[in-house]
Amino acid sequence: MASADPTAFRDDTPWIGPARAPLVTGGKSLRWITDRVTGLALRDTPWQWTAAFVVSVLLTLMLLGNIAFLIFRGVGVWGNNVPVAWGWPIVNFVFWVGIGHAGTLISAILFLFRQNWRTGINRFAEAMTIFAVVCAGTFPAIHVGRIWVVYWLAPYPNQMAMWPQFRSPLLWDVFAVNTYFTVSLLFWYMGMIPDLATLRDRAKNKIAQFAYGIGSMGWTGSSRAWWRYEKAYMLLAALAAPLVLSVHTIVSFDFAVSQLAGWHTTIFPPYFVAGAVFSGFGMVLTLIIPAREWFGLKEIVTLRHLENMCKVIIVTGNMVGYAYAMEFFVAWYSGNMYEAYAFINRALGPYWWSYWIMVSCNVITPFLFYSKKLRTTPWIIFVISIFVNIGMWFERFVITITSLHRSNLPSAWKYFSPTPVDYMMLLGSFGLFFTLFLLFCRYLPMCAIAEVKSTMPQPEHENLNAPGAHTGQDSINPPQAGDFRTEGAY
Repeated sequence: MASADPTAFRDDTPWIGPARAPLVTGGKSLRWITDRVTGLALRDTPWQWTAAFVVSVLLTLMLLGNIAFLIFRGVGVWGNNVPVAWGWPIVNFVFWVGIGHAGTLISAILFLFRQNWRTGINRFAEAMTIFAVVCAGTFPAIHVGRIWVVYWLAPYPNQMAMWPQFRSPLLWDVFAVNTYFTVSLLFWYMGMIPDLATLRDRAKNKIAQFAYGIGSMGWTGSSRAWWRYEKAYMLLAALAAPLVLSVHTIVSFDFAVSQLAGWHTTIFPPYFVAGAVFSGFGMVLTLIIPAREWFGLKEIVTLRHLENMCKVIIVTGNMVGYAYAMEFFVAWYSGNMYEAYAFINRALGPYWWSYWIMVSCNVITPFLFYSKKLRTTPWIIFVISIFVNIGMWFERFVITITSLHRSNLPSAWKYFSPTPVDYMMLLGSFGLFFTLFLLFCRYLPMCAIAEVKSTMPQPEHENLNAPGAHTGQDSINPPQAGDFRTEGAY
């Protein structure tokens, strides 16, 4: 007699191990997925969203006001000094670029490896990537000091006899970040086209119908459209995947190619990439846990999704911790007393507090995720993800400030203290980020409807020929093999 336990070993069938948790819980139908995701974009604006949006816009206006103040008064309004010529602008730039790495990893690399658990969260991560890169791009533009000549970074015609310095890693940043932004934006938009068609078909407002119609580019849901869509999506994923490694590697070259003790090390490229993925996944969790509560997406963004992201944080957190330890080993093994002093100064010097905040948040805190109970409890995950974001910002602070504030000449030592403008610009960058993210949550599909449905087992009782099941108001379901209901597709 067969055991009642489906995971138990039976003589008549091979044992395949325990079944994985479903990616969509609650036994929901395909129609429910469409109704839930499109309903969030087409309903009336809730007052909670309006309140959060007003606060974010005010913070964004504060950022813009401080940028205008910076242009008129000069970079002296920052806490930058000599020798700390690089202050919070570079710290914020590297922080925001790192935040954007989880989006490309979840969307492109996990897609290429056919990891279906990405489907419930990839749209969040992709949107986060775009908005984080927008915030990151703000700081190099204003860090140059004379913002009106920022066009010198572009390879413009040489009639002024002043070509950009192509041997400078700061110029490499311009090309790397712009490439990353362009490919990520195309990848994000490409994935939304079928979902925008569904919003177009369901919208009641004429303006919304027109806007979503423009965005959907005449999507019909035919077999030919799906074939072309999947090919283009695959090509963009293959193009975006190397950017996860290349972009933050080039950002690390801002430091690694210098001759400064504490920066001149070959460990920076892999160290920065691991840290970027680490901080990016932390920000995804920070955003997605409240969103699944407030927007009723618990059945689509399940505990399995959260647990898998926690496991990625464990792996990348261990890599970051290993890099911290290896930096001290390399400094000792090199026999260079200046290099050794730079790292001893980080841990025991005037900025010891920032170093140990970094280690506590990035190395110790992720170890809590080794407990299955903790990595499957949403509010605990949310708190730990905030500590991860704090720790990664302090990592960039430690790398930049502690390596500069004490040069080889003690007479040139100086302590760096941020000004109110530094604080307001950091806070304002979060305002810009959340303004863009709230607009995304309100007007665009937060989950990839078609991709989520592709991971669901088809219920036997669901009538696939019912109006709206694959056509009409639900035009995003890819036709199955042998399904010839899309007449005229070929």
